[in-house]
Amino acid sequence: MGTLLQFVGDWGHALAAVLFAALGIFILRRRDEAAEPRMLAVALLLTSCWALYVSFGGVSKPLTGIGESIRNAAWLLTMFVMLRRGPVGRAGPILAISALYAAVAGLILLQTSTDLVWRQLSPDSDLHRALVNVSLVLRMMTAIGSLLLVHHLYTAWPSRERGGVALLLGALAAMWTYDLNLYLLCYFAPTRVSELYALRGLLMALLAPVIAVGMRKDMAGRLQLSRTLTFQSLSLFAVALYVIVLTAAAILVELIAGPYARVVEIGAVFFTAVTALVLLPSPQMRALWKVQVAKHFFQHRYDYRTEWMRFGDTIGRPGEDAAPLGERVAKAVADITDSPAAMLLLRDEQGGLTFETHWNWDGDLPDSAALASETAAAWEQSGWIIDLGKPRTGETALHLPDWMVQDRRGWALVPLVHYGRLIAAILLARPPIDRRLDWEDFDMLRAAGRQAATYISEAQGQQALDDAQRFEEFNRRFAFIIHDVKNLVSQLSLLARNAQRHADNPDFRADMILTLQESVGKMNDMLARLSQHNKGRAEEPRPLSLRDMADQVARTRARQHPVEVRGTAPLALADPARVEQILTHLLQNAIDASAPDSPVELRLSADASDVLVEIIDHGRGMSAEYIRRDLFKPFSSSKAGGFGIGAFEARALAQAMGGRIDVESKIGVGSRFTLRLPLAPRIDQKEKAA
Repeated sequence: MGTLLQFVGDWGHALAAVLFAALGIFILRRRDEAAEPRMLAVALLLTSCWALYVSFGGVSKPLTGIGESIRNAAWLLTMFVMLRRGPVGRAGPILAISALYAAVAGLILLQTSTDLVWRQLSPDSDLHRALVNVSLVLRMMTAIGSLLLVHHLYTAWPSRERGGVALLLGALAAMWTYDLNLYLLCYFAPTRVSELYALRGLLMALLAPVIAVGMRKDMAGRLQLSRTLTFQSLSLFAVALYVIVLTAAAILVELIAGPYARVVEIGAVFFTAVTALVLLPSPQMRALWKVQVAKHFFQHRYDYRTEWMRFGDTIGRPGEDAAPLGERVAKAVADITDSPAAMLLLRDEQGGLTFETHWNWDGDLPDSAALASETAAAWEQSGWIIDLGKPRTGETALHLPDWMVQDRRGWALVPLVHYGRLIAAILLARPPIDRRLDWEDFDMLRAAGRQAATYISEAQGQQALDDAQRFEEFNRRFAFIIHDVKNLVSQLSLLARNAQRHADNPDFRADMILTLQESVGKMNDMLARLSQHNKGRAEEPRPLSLRDMADQVARTRARQHPVEVRGTAPLALADPARVEQILTHLLQNAIDASAPDSPVELRLSADASDVLVEIIDHGRGMSAEYIRRDLFKPFSSSKAGGFGIGAFEARALAQAMGGRIDVESKIGVGSRFTLRLPLAPRIDQKEKAA
C-alpha cells in the first residue's frame, strides 16, 4: 500500500508540474505587457516548481513547506494585482481588503519562520512538537484567509465579467479547500493523512486544465455549467464530504472513547450505512436534491435545452414497440415537472374533453373521466394552466368535475391548444416533492402544451387523411364497377330484346342461360372487388393464352356486334381476370364507336419482348388532342351515357401487370388500341438455365 501511495504521489505531482509549467510558458510566449498575465505566469511557474520538488523529494523534505508558502504568496499577489488593476480596483477604494491581504501575507511569513525553526530542533523535544502544531494552525489560517479573499474577489467582480475569472478563482478555491482539510486532519491524526498528501498531486493536475480553460476568454464566455454534471459533481462532493466527516469522527472517537472506540465505530458505520441505503434511493430524496441544486446553483428551474430535447425524443420515439402517441405525449409533459403519472383527455364531438389514455396513473380510473363542453369552452377562451391545489376565484373559477377535484393525486391541468382551439388536456399527478406552481412552471408547461397539441393535431389530421384515402379507394373501385355494371346492363338489355323474338329457339335459350350464368359470375366478382378486404391489387401473373381469352371475349360480344379474331401469339405473363376486363372494356368501346355492319377486329401478334393484342375498329376515330388530354382521364367521356372510366381502368390494369396500352386513331378512319403484355418465360429456357 505504501509503494502504491508513493507512486501516485510522485507521478501525480510530476504531472501537475508539467501542466502548470506548460501553462506558464504559454502565457509568457504571448508577450502580453499587462501585469495580470505576467503575475499569472509567475504563479503558474512557481506552482510547477513546488510540485516538481515534491515529486522528487516528497512532503518530508525541508523545502516542501517553504515551496508551498512561496506558491501561496504568488497566487495571493496575483489576486491582489487583479483586484487593484481590474474592474474592482477602478470602482473605488480597497484599503480594508488590502489590509486583509497584508494579514494573510504576514501569516505566510510567520509560518515560514516557524518551519525554519522547528526543523532545526530535535524531534523529541516538546518545543519541536509545539512548533509543528503552530505551523499546522498557521497553514489552516492561511488557507481560510485565502478562501475569504477568493470569495471577496469573485463577489466584488462585476457580474457581467465574472465568466472570465470564475474558473481561475474556482480552481484556487478548490486548492485551498483541499489544503484546509489536509492540515485539519493532520492536526488531529498526523499518522492517517499520507493518502491525502499523495492525492494532492492528482488534484493539482486536474486543476490545471480548469485554469487553462479560464484563460481563454472566448471559451470562458461560452462555457456554462451542465445541470447533469453539476448534479453528479455535487453528489460526488457530498460522498467525499461524507467520507471525510466519517474519518474525522472515527479519529475523534478513538481519542475520546478509548477502549470502546471499536464498538462505537462499528455501530456508527452500521447506522449511517443503513440510513443511506434507505434514504438515497427514494424518489423523494432524489427530487429534493435536484430542487435544491437548481434553486441554489442556477438562475432558472429548468434546463430548457435538455428538457426540450427530452420532450422531442419521448414523443418522437420510433419503433414498433413504442407506446401509443397519447401515452407518449402524457409522459413527455409529466417528465418536465417530475410528475409520476399523467392522464390525457381528448376533445369529443360534443366539444367536451373525455378520457383517452394515461401514463402510470395507477388505481381505478373514473367511469366518466370527462370535462363538460361548457367548461371546455370557457377554458378555451383563457387557456390558463389550472393549479388544482390553489383556490380558484373570479374568472379562473372553472367548474371542474368532482372526480378531478376529489382525487388527491391531481396537481395541475394543462391545456393543449392548437391555433386557439382546445384539442386536449393533460392532468398531471403531484410530484414527489409537493410544491406550488410558479411562473416558470406555467411558461414551460404552456410551451410544452402547444407543442404537444401540434403533435396530436397532426396525428388526427393524418388519421383523417387515411380515412379519406380509404374512401377514395372505395369510390375508385365503385366507379370501375359501375362501369362494368353498365356493360352488363347493355348485354342483358340486348338479351331481353332478342328473347321476345327467339324465345322458342332451343339454341337461343341455351345461349341465354349461359349468358345469365356469366353475368351472375361477373356480378359476384364485382361485389368481391368492392369489399373493403379487397385492396384491388394484381394477382400473381401466370402464363396465359391470349388467343383463348380473345375468343372467349369475342363470343360474349358476338350477339351484340360482329367481332373477328385473327392471328396467334405465344403465352403472355398476365392475370386472366384483369386481361378479360381490359379486352372487355376496349372491345365495348370499339363496338360503341363502330357502325352496326362494321366488324371489330382482335388481332394477335408478338415482338421480341411483348405479346400484342390489337383492337381495331373503323368507326368515328379520335383526334390527337383528345387522346393526349381526355382519353385516359377519369370521368371524361365522348359518349352521352358514358362514365369515362373504361379507358382509365384498362390502362391502370395493364400497368399493374407490367404492360401498357398504345393508341392510334384518326377522325373518320377508326382507332387501334394495342395491349402490350410481357412474354411468359419459355420452359425449356428455364430448364437450360437451371
